[in-house]
Amino acid sequence: MFASLPLTALRTFESASRLLSFKAAAQELSVTPTAVSHQIRSLETWLGVPLFERLPRQVRLTEGGERLFRSVHGAFLDVAQSLDTLRPQRSAGHLTVSTTPAFAALWLVPRLGRFYTAHPDINLRLDTQCDVIDLQQDASVDLAIRYSLGDYPNLYGQCLFDEGFAVYGSPEQVALAAIRVPTLISVRWHNSELYALGWQAWCEKAGEPWLAHTAQLREYDEEHYALQAAIAGQGLVLASNILVSESVATGLLVPYRPQISVDGAGYTALCVPGRERHPPVRAFFQWVREEAQLSGQAV
Repeated sequence: MFASLPLTALRTFESASRLLSFKAAAQELSVTPTAVSHQIRSLETWLGVPLFERLPRQVRLTEGGERLFRSVHGAFLDVAQSLDTLRPQRSAGHLTVSTTPAFAALWLVPRLGRFYTAHPDINLRLDTQCDVIDLQQDASVDLAIRYSLGDYPNLYGQCLFDEGFAVYGSPEQVALAAIRVPTLISVRWHNSELYALGWQAWCEKAGEPWLAHTAQLREYDEEHYALQAAIAGQGLVLASNILVSESVATGLLVPYRPQISVDGAGYTALCVPGRERHPPVRAFFQWVREEAQLSGQAV
């Protein structure tokens, strides 16, 4: 049934597609770039369709190449996972999760102790950066938690939270805000679409004239810096109800006029289709869904 499948060419194609480089694929497979190019050409000839666009100093998958990569990558992943389950002495499961520094510091890390307790055999590594990782190309990352307004039709996803922004401060600063214009703390967002209105939207909705009274505005590059400034009593912060939850639960921050909020985006856990069946990934999906429900913030 499978005797005619060009397995060597398919393995080479998977590597070249994931890395988007014949040279990098050659290094991964311990062959020459010429051998990689030959295998790709033979696969294209066998199929009768081009799989790559050859551009100066780079290659890019065609539409057919993208379809084949999703299928081949998922199939190889399933085979690798099945082989791992058959090994008599299996090593501990490894899991790499990509997310933003703020989400990791303010929501995920404070809860990870419960994940380690429930799954002591899984070694979890956090990859925290603001740049969006292409999960279809970077096989080193098993799962990503992204904050976005968009959908991900080519990925397996699990919606975790819908977010809202409200105003928080230390108990002393919240009390003072009732009698004087406070200092306002904000975040200088990398993607302005996700936080375009900010304080202006909240003040208009709340009927607060703070911006008209030239309230002092302090900006930080990351949410966790802004929250630390608010905890230290430097002013009021417009913050995500998700990321502020631990500080509110411990009493470090309290809401100011909690009935007033502005909509944010949402957090979604994502992986390449098929990888959700990998035991460490499946365990993390189940755990993070339960944590979202425990926090009362789940979608």
